[in-house]
Formats: sequence, structure tokens, C-alpha cells
Amino acid sequence: MGQGASSSCTPKQATSAIWRIRDGEDLTVSLPDECLSMVFAKLVCQDRNACSLVCKRWNLVDAQSRQRLVLVARSDLSPLLPALLSRFSAVSAVSLKCSRKLVSVDDNALSLIARGLPSLSKLKLKGCVDLSDEGLSAFSLLCLSLSKLSCASCSFAAKGVNSILSNCPRLQDLTLKRLRKLDAHNTTLGSSPPPQQDSIEQSKCSEGSKFAPNLERLCLKDQHNARLFAPLLRAAKALKTLIVCRSSGSWDPVLDNLSPTVTDIQVENVQLSDSGLVAISSACYALEVLYISRVSDCSDAGLSAIAVSCRKLRKVHIDACSKFGNRNFVGDHGVMSMAAKCPHLQEVVLMGIPITVLSLDALASNCLALERMALCNTDTVGDSELGFVAAKFSALKKLCIKNCPITDPGVEALVVGCPNLVKLKVKRCRGVSQASVSRLRVERKALVVSVDPGSFSFEEDEMGIEEEAAIAEPGDDRGRPRRHFTTTTTHLVCGSRGASLLKSKLRSSKMLLRRPSFPSTSNPHEDATHSHR
Repeated sequence: MGQGASSSCTPKQATSAIWRIRDGEDLTVSLPDECLSMVFAKLVCQDRNACSLVCKRWNLVDAQSRQRLVLVARSDLSPLLPALLSRFSAVSAVSLKCSRKLVSVDDNALSLIARGLPSLSKLKLKGCVDLSDEGLSAFSLLCLSLSKLSCASCSFAAKGVNSILSNCPRLQDLTLKRLRKLDAHNTTLGSSPPPQQDSIEQSKCSEGSKFAPNLERLCLKDQHNARLFAPLLRAAKALKTLIVCRSSGSWDPVLDNLSPTVTDIQVENVQLSDSGLVAISSACYALEVLYISRVSDCSDAGLSAIAVSCRKLRKVHIDACSKFGNRNFVGDHGVMSMAAKCPHLQEVVLMGIPITVLSLDALASNCLALERMALCNTDTVGDSELGFVAAKFSALKKLCIKNCPITDPGVEALVVGCPNLVKLKVKRCRGVSQASVSRLRVERKALVVSVDPGSFSFEEDEMGIEEEAAIAEPGDDRGRPRRHFTTTTTHLVCGSRGASLLKSKLRSSKMLLRRPSFPSTSNPHEDATHSHR
């Protein structure tokens, strides 16, 4: 498969070979099991399940080659597990999902999975509210080869997670989402002693020496009490990616424990200030990806500290909008510092940041490898700034402009600017007309231009009911003239705030058009026209 034939075959020979096949002969008999398993791997779940019931051989090949199971983890699954695990003993990834309103599988079911799947390396638990710390601890002792664990909306606490961290040395990827009882016993992650250890080993583990030695990715979403994770970050000496989203508590002191191996940091909707950014800059000299969205108190000073220490940055995403209120802000100074100190930048996304031509000039002059840029939600990016981008950013391949006061001259500047641009996205820019976008598409046919309909400026005659003519036809049984409306244009409505306003206007127009009109003694054609108006 995927290789050329070793010998050529003429159409006549192929046809004769087909006719030599006896009626009812199964051509897959001569197909090796390896090839059949590759075919099964290309099928969607329902088709594969159906194919596994064709014959005993297909059933066996499917069972031996299936690597992943997704199970509805209700309590009634437990009696079926022994037969299921016996059939699919080669599975290496299991996903257990259950509604939090239902009774889920319990600790015994989790132990059965660990015993029945010796090759299990990836486990995902969602809504398994009947799993306890003891069940997770027993599982960790049976599944030493676990490399990836994702837990969401479960009821176990830090004790169960710590047992995984201490007893599964191959763990590389850990995701914790909405574990409301994680801080129930005020136990931190990465510091409590693991189960079934003597006092000497307990003291060693309390220092974090045996917790998560190979952990490379940590994702925390919708968690409480940031300080619970400080010992874990201190113990994760091989950590490369840290993702924190919608988790309460101050993260400034927690980030002091980061390992110098971290290359990717993403924080969103958390309490973070310049002190946290300074902590990142002090520890993560190899940082390549920085994603900061809707944090509390980050400013130019914090970004400047990052720029001075993290010279290997390739991707920067900064969203200045914050649910905490912007007591400080990021502006030209922070962006200029980053542009001057980080020449390897390839992607820059700036949202809600009042940058000017000064920042754009610094990016164009120092970041010669910049290929992707997005400028969103700022009033300081207009036609002159977009014209500057078109003139100076010769290496740019993808550009996104969203909710900025640009108009047709700014878009038309891209007709000759940015020679390497392959994709342009314009969203919620009311000053852009369809004519300028059409011209850009005509002049640069290789450029993919994506413009949401909410970006176009709608005039009074372009509200979806334009060029409608009310033509009176012979009356109906009630004596009223029938109307015939003709529309030469069709407008698509996007799901934005502007589209909601447009939708309400269209609804009002539609209600007006539905009002009954009664004929008078005058010309019926004139009556229809007046009623339409």
C-alpha cells in the first residue's frame, strides 16, 4: 500500500484475471493480517465495529489491532468489562466518560481496567464521580506504564493525584479540569507522601524528588487555590509546557518554582501581575511560546523583563482584555522591547493593545522572520497602520485584522504590499466595503481573503430587502392583490454583535411587509407600491 507495483499489467490481463475469480470467492483471504488492520485503522468507529462482526478472522484482527476504547462509564458498564477487556487486550488508550448526574464506574472497575490492559498508557476520566482516592491509588500501583492522564469533573482529591505522580514514573502529560475536591484536605500536589512507603521514603518524596520525574506537559483548568500546585512545579524538573486557565488564586509566587526546561507557557483568565512575568523571565531562558490572555495586572514592565531574558521567543499572544479591570496596560513600550530583544519571532497576536506605527516599525526592522500577525480590538490600527504593514512586512504570510477602524484605502494597500501574503482575514471592520475586497481578490488571485459579512458597511439600500418590487397580481379570494417580490442580492449574516442588530432590522422590515393592504379605487399597481413604501 502506497508503493508502486513490481510488474506492469495490461488492462486485458487485468480483465482476464478478474473473470478467473470464482463466484463467491473472498479476495481478503489472501490479504495479510497487517494489511487488514491498516484498512481497519482508516475506518470510522461505526464502520469498524460493523466490520469486526463479518467473520471470526476480522473480529480477531480488529481486537488485536485496536488501540483505543471510548466507553460510556455508567455503573452498568462494570459487568461487561471482563469480556470487553479480554477481547481488546492490546488497547493502550481508554476514555471513560459519564454524566455527573449519573452513577459512574467505581474503583473496582478501574482496577479491572488496569489488570486487563497491560499495555495501557493513556487514560481519560470525565464525570467519573464515584472514583475515590483509594481507587486511583490502587490503579497507580497496577499501571506503571501510564504516560498520559486527563481528569475532568471527578470527585477524587489531591491524595489520588499524588499517588499517580509518585507511582507512575513514565507520566509525561497531566491534565486536571474542574476537580472541585482537589483542595478538600488542604493537601498540595507533589509534596504529600505516596501510599505504602516507609518513613524514610516519605521524607524524600515530601521534598518532591520522586514526583513526576518525566512530566513534560501540565494543564490546569477551572481549579481553585493556586498554591496547591507550587510543589508540583518545583518537582517537575522536565516540564516543557504549562497551561493555566480560569484558575483562582495568585499565580505570581507559584511561578517562582518553574523549571528552566519550560518552553511553552499559556495563561488565561488568572490573577497574574508583572511579578509573575519577572519570575518567568528569571527561570525560563529557553521560552519559545508565550500566551497571555485576560490576566489582571501585566504591563509593559513585565513584557520588557520577558524580552530581556527570553531571547528565543517564537510566538507571542497577548490579550489585554481582563475581567479584573485594566489597572495597568500594555502598549508600544512593551511591544517595542520584545521586538528589539526577540529577533526570532514568527507569530505575533496583539488584542486590545493600543500599538502605533512605532511598534510596527520595530517589528518590521528587527523580526525579519515574522510570518503571522494579528491585530485585534484596538482603535489605534487604521488605514495608515495597515498601509505601513503592507509596505514594510515583506515576509508576512498570514494577516488578521479584527475590530479595527480600517477602511477601503487600508485594504487596497495590500494590493501591492506584503508580496508573500497568502491569507488575509478581516472581521468586524465596518469601514470595509465589498468593492475593495473584490478588487483585492481580482488583483491577487493567489491570496485567500476571508471577510465575514458583518465587516461590510451596509447602506440603507443594502439591508437584504433591496431592489424588491411589489407587483400586483390578480386578487385572491378575498379581493386583495397578491404581491410578487424580486430580490437580486442575497446577504449572509454572521454570528456577531453587529449581525444581531442587522437581524432585528430585517425582522422589523419583514413584519412591515406582512401587514395587510386593502385595495382602493385607484390603480392597484399604485396601491401596491404605496403599501410597500
